[in-house]
Amino acid sequence: MSARTVDLRAGLDDPLELDPVVEHLLAGGLVVHPSETVYGFGGLATESAVVALQRLKGRSDERPFLLLVSSPAALPELIWTAAARELATVFWPGALTLVLADPGRSFPAGVRGATGGVAVRVSSHPVARALVERLGRPMTSTSANAPGAPPALTVEEAVAVARAGGDGDLWVLDAGPLPASAPSTVVDCTAEEPVVVRAGATPVDRLRCVLPGIRGNR
Repeated sequence: MSARTVDLRAGLDDPLELDPVVEHLLAGGLVVHPSETVYGFGGLATESAVVALQRLKGRSDERPFLLLVSSPAALPELIWTAAARELATVFWPGALTLVLADPGRSFPAGVRGATGGVAVRVSSHPVARALVERLGRPMTSTSANAPGAPPALTVEEAVAVARAGGDGDLWVLDAGPLPASAPSTVVDCTAEEPVVVRAGATPVDRLRCVLPGIRGNR
């Protein structure tokens, strides 16, 4: 495993700095990227990239990966219920993941869940968001950790996981150490009535201020 690092600890001055990373992704490569919660591994939303991510992380396809997008408009193939649109309008970009129905099976099995849902988020981290915008398409993402281990809060931790789980070239976006954070809150919006399936960084009480009838997690 060889890793090439882009030092963004002082911030991203010019999104063009990300173009070599975008070219790497478009060629099927993988990246380490920051998010509003933890460091993640990312790749294209293709079957081959998903398999490479599974190998890198050392897990099967039982738990699907996330899609990071630049805006809801990037995913017209998914079903956006009224509740999903309302939550996205209020809480994106941010630590809220929405699970949307994918009736046309537009994405590979490693992205779709057992019931056909696809987890989607617009990241509030400026580097992650700029990367997805430069990429111009959804990016598959998963937390940078071995199964059962805590997610990485530094690029050093993320690269150590990558070296243990894979080979090939890896681009690393170093935004410095991230503060400890709860994972994103996850809401299943595959049906008309949304359900909180994981409480996290976006408080459920705030969700209920927008959708009083939302179910799950008390």
